[in-house]
Amino acid sequence: MEEPPPERPVARIQIGRLSLTGRSAQIVVFVLFGLIGALIAWSRPTLRMGLTGGLWIAFLVYWSAAARNEAKSASSESPRSRSIHQLLLNGSLLLLFVPVPGLTRRFLPLAATLVPLGLAIQAAFFALAAWARVHLGRNWSGAITIKEGHALVRTGPYRLLRHPIYTAMLGMYAGTAIVSGELHALLGLVIVTVAYARKIPLEERALLAQFGAEYDEYRRRTWAIVPGLY
Repeated sequence: MEEPPPERPVARIQIGRLSLTGRSAQIVVFVLFGLIGALIAWSRPTLRMGLTGGLWIAFLVYWSAAARNEAKSASSESPRSRSIHQLLLNGSLLLLFVPVPGLTRRFLPLAATLVPLGLAIQAAFFALAAWARVHLGRNWSGAITIKEGHALVRTGPYRLLRHPIYTAMLGMYAGTAIVSGELHALLGLVIVTVAYARKIPLEERALLAQFGAEYDEYRRRTWAIVPGLY
């Protein structure tokens, strides 16, 4: 008997209670990319900020494309909880680039070595995010979600870290903050750290409820986001 062809991936985006799929979701993503690009251009970035901004745009394009194979959700966090996380995440990303009045003083010196160091850190953590995303496969979701047929992934970076994508995001923020060297970028890093400090316990409770003792054992022998620290 001939097997039916696999379903084509469908773009999906959720903003608060509004959920869009297909062409509507693609349009919203392109508009968001345009707004981010316009905002970066409006801030008249230096070459160093243009380079780190280019890495972020490449990351967002990759992440949007990878999200198209997301599996259907069996359960998910509340729209209010998701909206809080999105607000913190989007606000912190803007703070990386927007020279907010009063927050343009430097927290790092103007040293020639810091820019390539920050870009290298950002690129390395981009690679970590992509590696983790490949291993997570259809289990990935931007929200705290249990997927249909959800599996506990323990391969790749998940052998050591329970949330390597969050590790990667924090590393990318840190890389851009180093490239910028200004207080507004440092504030963005602080806010995104708060966002993930809030999200991780919520996600771990959902996974523990789903996998029980299996997840409890996995949690005891791994680190959340930073080996040897947390």
